Amino acid sequence: MGLFDKLKKKPEQKIIAEADAEDVRTDGWDAITREFERVYPGQTSPKHYGTIIKWIFGGNDPLDGISVYDGGTFWHFVSYGLTEIYGKETENKEISGYGYELTFKLKKYDFEDEEAEIRNICGILQTIARITFTKGEIFRPNEYLYTGQMAGIDAGRKCNLTGFIAVTDPTVSAIDTPNGHVEFLELVGMTDAELRTLSTVGSVMDIYSKLGSDITDYQRKSIV
Repeated sequence: MGLFDKLKKKPEQKIIAEADAEDVRTDGWDAITREFERVYPGQTSPKHYGTIIKWIFGGNDPLDGISVYDGGTFWHFVSYGLTEIYGKETENKEISGYGYELTFKLKKYDFEDEEAEIRNICGILQTIARITFTKGEIFRPNEYLYTGQMAGIDAGRKCNLTGFIAVTDPTVSAIDTPNGHVEFLELVGMTDAELRTLSTVGSVMDIYSKLGSDITDYQRKSIV
């Protein structure tokens, strides 16, 4: 079953706009940051792309921020906003928000404009999170995101990768925060030909195994 084949509604989140800045807790945010600092020790000031107008204030971007860590040969993105990154607001004490944050690994190249490529991925993560916020769609590991688009997912829309599979990020660990459990759902870029072979959880697991890497490589060839 593809990601767009599912539609689940979530209760609306309570707005915390009226809270004074000093009263806003960052328990969830800090827990995510600690996990990535565990994997990338010393990277206490990664690239970060914050949202200018927050979703709760009428902005268009549901994620409050996206951090990008340096994995050596790749950039490792993580979202902040699909879980309860501030204080606990929902009644479910076991799960924080929607239960996961999005991650992505982009292989480094001598990009013509690396900053544009990084910002492009941030835009993609915001777009996918927006589907959850507006349509209630919950993404799960071993599913796929295929819309039939033929344009590449890179900033220039020229690469062969046109969609994604979703897998459990093998680099970081799921965490238990004061606001509930949080998992990290990684998107991996796929070609149109690869996406057309997918129909079940098993088929996603099989092609992910054959791919042999969770790092999205704009220059790779299709494996089918």
